[in-house]
Amino acid sequence: MPPEVFFSGPGLDRADAPRGLPDKIDELAAREDARELVWREGIPAIGEGGRIEWQETKEPSLFLGLHEGSPRFSALQEPAQMAFSVLPLIATLHGADAPLFAAALSLARWHARHRFCANCGHSSDIVRGGWSRRCPRCSSEYFPRVDPVVIMLVERDGKVLLGRQPHYPPGRYSALAGFVEVGESIEDAVAREVKEEAGVDVGSVRYVASQPWPFPSSLMIGCAAEALRSDLTIDTTELEDARWFTREEVARGVAGEEGATFQPPPRTAIARTLLEEWLGA
Repeated sequence: MPPEVFFSGPGLDRADAPRGLPDKIDELAAREDARELVWREGIPAIGEGGRIEWQETKEPSLFLGLHEGSPRFSALQEPAQMAFSVLPLIATLHGADAPLFAAALSLARWHARHRFCANCGHSSDIVRGGWSRRCPRCSSEYFPRVDPVVIMLVERDGKVLLGRQPHYPPGRYSALAGFVEVGESIEDAVAREVKEEAGVDVGSVRYVASQPWPFPSSLMIGCAAEALRSDLTIDTTELEDARWFTREEVARGVAGEEGATFQPPPRTAIARTLLEEWLGA
């Protein structure tokens, strides 16, 4: 079984059937048990115990799904722009609410950025309970975008390759990652990104797990790859540094021990899951 990853899981019952029925959506929004997501500082509000906050429906523009049969909605919102500005706010988010948090934030950002038809430029309308937009002029329909990203642990001789980007907190190292390009397989994307960023050729590539990442709307595809050599040629336009870490160094970093050689990614990132899975292998 793949490891459990933060932000992954079903969250609410997505209830696809009512989405194409505007009258049914209106009926759900009018129910006494319907609730609307509370937003604060550009993200879904996180309350006591890390749980997402709800209120009575006021602007039920987006139908998020059902929770134990009760309808859940969200107003249209202008979400926070930068991932790292909100990461501290989600550190206490309860894992059970994380999938809904990711879906709501990504959906809100998609609507904020795609108000106009890409075909004719006319303003588009929200349809299917907010899960698509349709142009009233040319009838083009658009669905929320998901961008695939490969993120990989590269291993050789019992060591793992981690990189550091300039905007990371002091001491932070993480797995290498990059967007999958048009016409590329996951395996090809892993090999290309590792070669571009660290100058290392890889052989076998193994899928580990995936994670929705709502900054803005990516699907992180976690992989493990075997390096064919250990010499590094770092692309400094992509990485500030990269190096090989031993299993002991990774274990000390993940455990948060004093004197650890690096700070691992937070629990919300799939890179942390990949490191923990590697330690337990």
